[in-house]
Amino acid sequence: MSTGRILVLNAGSSSIKVSVFERGGAAVVSGLAEGVGGPAGRLKINGETREARLDDHHSALNTVLEALRTAGFPIEAFEAAAHRVVHGGRELTKAARVTDAVAAEIERCIPLAPLHNPHSLTAIRTLAEIAPDLPQYASFDTAFHATVPEVAARYALPPEAERLGIRRYGFHGLSYAALTQHLPRISGAALPSRVLALHLGNGASVCAIQEGRSVATTMGYSPLSGLTMGTRPGDLDANAVLRLAREHGLESTVHLLNRESGLRGLSGGKSDMRALLADEGPDSAFAVEHFCYWACRHAGSLIAAMGGLDAIAFTGGIGEHAAPVRAQIARGLGWMGLELDAEANAEARPRLHASGSPVGAWIVPAQEERQIAAEARALIEAEA
Repeated sequence: MSTGRILVLNAGSSSIKVSVFERGGAAVVSGLAEGVGGPAGRLKINGETREARLDDHHSALNTVLEALRTAGFPIEAFEAAAHRVVHGGRELTKAARVTDAVAAEIERCIPLAPLHNPHSLTAIRTLAEIAPDLPQYASFDTAFHATVPEVAARYALPPEAERLGIRRYGFHGLSYAALTQHLPRISGAALPSRVLALHLGNGASVCAIQEGRSVATTMGYSPLSGLTMGTRPGDLDANAVLRLAREHGLESTVHLLNRESGLRGLSGGKSDMRALLADEGPDSAFAVEHFCYWACRHAGSLIAAMGGLDAIAFTGGIGEHAAPVRAQIARGLGWMGLELDAEANAEARPRLHASGSPVGAWIVPAQEERQIAAEARALIEAEA
């Protein structure tokens, strides 16, 4: 008899996140294998941490599965496995059962997400070797943005660039999809017609959600564009990138843009918002101001794409926990009539807006893994 449990895997560039969800949607296990490929790997399962040798993603997944077995969750106990895949390209625009054709399409998207899709494929193929009869499903971080109109998705480039897949895809889609499901449960009302959703973390983006569908978002061809982020610069003139590549070489420029820019570059080394807010130095203060300024500036563009605004929703680590950042962004959107309740914001209550504010404001906890499990569950039930 099936237990109904779903194993959710999120393979990143140097980590594998793992969660186990019961049939009713409750999470019973969470864990993380981090430092994959490095000299000092660590494995965390339900709050317990130990050192582990994690030479690559294949060995890391085997280590995770053995730890789950020890904790009472052997691979035989799962009804299915579900994976977060960063990029589905133009073909994979909704969750799907992993078949040879789906795996091949994920592989074709590797040039679009070279730091992520290969590790998702490794997890899929490793699990297929270990448990060939276990159904596997994939959810795509780009899929939620498949509804963005073509005029917003196309760059002003000739057709040969479009044929290379160079267009705006958008990311954090699983977070935004979960937000549309959970905001009504938090507010006790229907999803507002025009929601400005801010996923603020080390990676950050904003999404215009109209009638439950993405109509515009700040990330584009890659997760580098849009807002100022922890270590990524956000929007940058293409000629500036070319200049950096000429001066420093391609690989050094890739490292600079992905690892040394954003809040880290502005502050002189700090990429964690908590550290920046605790530091009274001018560089840290400017980095926070830069982060909030560009969130508001991009927000104005997305509000225009929706033709107005009914509510904003904060999610992600910064969005959920950094009250000063929420307050500064809300002040920047005061022209829309948004008024925060200062006490509610300081206490991080779910409802942030003051009584009488024509624009609502909410905190919606990020639930990407739960969304992945829910999408897999829906496919399983549809197949049945």
